[in-house]
Amino acid sequence: MSTTLQPRVSIVTPVFNEAGYLAECVESILAQTYENWDYTIVDNCSTDGTLEVASRYAAQDRRIRVHRHDSLLKVIPNHNAALRQVSANCKYCKVVFGDDWIYPGCLEQMVAVAEANPSVGIVGAYALEGARVAWTGLEYPSSVVTGLEICRRHFLDGLHVFGSANAVLYRADLVRARDQFYNEANIHADTEVCFDLLKTCDFGFVHQVLTYTRVRSASLRTGTDELETWYSCMLQLLVKHGPAYLTREECDVLLARHVAAYYRFLGKSLMLGRNKEFWDRHKEGLSKAGIAFSRLRAVKGALETVISGIANPGETVQRMLRSKRTLRLLGRTDDGAQALGTR
Repeated sequence: MSTTLQPRVSIVTPVFNEAGYLAECVESILAQTYENWDYTIVDNCSTDGTLEVASRYAAQDRRIRVHRHDSLLKVIPNHNAALRQVSANCKYCKVVFGDDWIYPGCLEQMVAVAEANPSVGIVGAYALEGARVAWTGLEYPSSVVTGLEICRRHFLDGLHVFGSANAVLYRADLVRARDQFYNEANIHADTEVCFDLLKTCDFGFVHQVLTYTRVRSASLRTGTDELETWYSCMLQLLVKHGPAYLTREECDVLLARHVAAYYRFLGKSLMLGRNKEFWDRHKEGLSKAGIAFSRLRAVKGALETVISGIANPGETVQRMLRSKRTLRLLGRTDDGAQALGTR
């Protein structure tokens, strides 16, 4: 297909101090089999050689331009600012992070699904995260799933096949319709926006690995894993978006089950002596969902953990050893996410 017949895809890369990886990211854009794209690298006041790398590529290819913020932004505001840079005439837009990259057929295959199915607003695919293939579980050859079904399956079956901005393609009119595309109060805003958008559109999927996400110890993803922010994220999703996808009974059952699991986790965290940042984050997460933090329930969760450990000592010890071994391998610390606010 000639570029005159291809719908325009606007690609944005929000970047902060990624001089060591940005060239690989940009080269993956240049290697796309799909040709009708424009590309904006949004530099969030980097202090290394990021701006120089971006400017060098912009000077070589007229489809690439560089936008630099006047002041430093936090992560989610920076992503929103980047999406405001998409071109006015694009039909689709794609986020590619500066330390990640996309495979040559990524744009071509994602756009093909969207073009064949006008009801689709988000297109996902498998992603390679380090050495692990992510976003799996959707049966082949399901290339289009209604927004209602895919979100219900997320809640009811634990099927998570979207969320990472690096792994999806958005229809541009959906992006332009929101001044703040991502909820800046939610560290998992890329997941939340899918639940919001899929109330009025369908989800497309390509059953191939099309994107790569680098796994690093000093990353936002690692920081959120360490703080176990999934619990508060899922709680807020259930409260805010559950009623749109679930029956009242389903929503009540899942909410009660999740809150109980959340407090068992908080009980374990009491025993581990987690730091103030951890507790502030989770108290805030509960508050946003309209639930007051109960220390009594956390203590009860700790007691349940102790009782479970007494009943299954071998399993408990093995679980603790696996957890400690994993943390050592990843080099994580309790304050590992404190400075992660700028990509």
